[in-house]
Amino acid sequence: MATDEKILEIARSQIGTKESPANSDNVKYNTAYYGREVSGKYPWCAVFVWWVFREAGAPELYYGGGETAYCPMLMSFHKKQAVTDYRPGDIVFFNFSGKSSAGHVGICESWDGTYITTIDGNTGGASEDNGGAVMRRRRHKKYIVGAYRPDYEEEESVTYEQWLEYLERYRREAAAKKASMPELLAEAVELGLTDGSRPQDLMTREEGAIMARAAAKAR
Repeated sequence: MATDEKILEIARSQIGTKESPANSDNVKYNTAYYGREVSGKYPWCAVFVWWVFREAGAPELYYGGGETAYCPMLMSFHKKQAVTDYRPGDIVFFNFSGKSSAGHVGICESWDGTYITTIDGNTGGASEDNGGAVMRRRRHKKYIVGAYRPDYEEEESVTYEQWLEYLERYRREAAAKKASMPELLAEAVELGLTDGSRPQDLMTREEGAIMARAAAKAR
């Protein structure tokens, strides 16, 4: 299994990859999928998504562990998981010709209710669905024809109440030590509770989870 953030991390790392030569469909994702270099008429937006899940060690989240380079088939396979409240990591299908069929696919990075940002393969400035590059694209919702949410592994999280409890405990222990703020911040960074880049009273959920685990082990 993989998390949505792992999928996005891999997808982001590929931004800027292009076909070589241009308009040839010769790109490493097709080479991996077909087992050989190809040339011409091998659309690869879905193949890019397949490759990302394969690299994450979670091919079952793409097409049940199988393979398809055909967007309509991929959308049909996941029709029971269809979503409209798009979240990071969702697989989103587009059609730029006003039809309802899937003509392109990408991985959702963000959604503001009107515009969706995705990371796509085989897109570009000259062609949304045959542009020959991996890019981050921002599009209006009118182009979306479907989406599904893979059954990602849940990241460990901490509740707000737990966050407050462990933050207060840390403050009490810090006060008992009578250490200066710079000293406390240096200690927190060393313990992995913060990276030191934010005001001292702020903490990410990930840092809160680290603190919660550390405190639980110390009991």
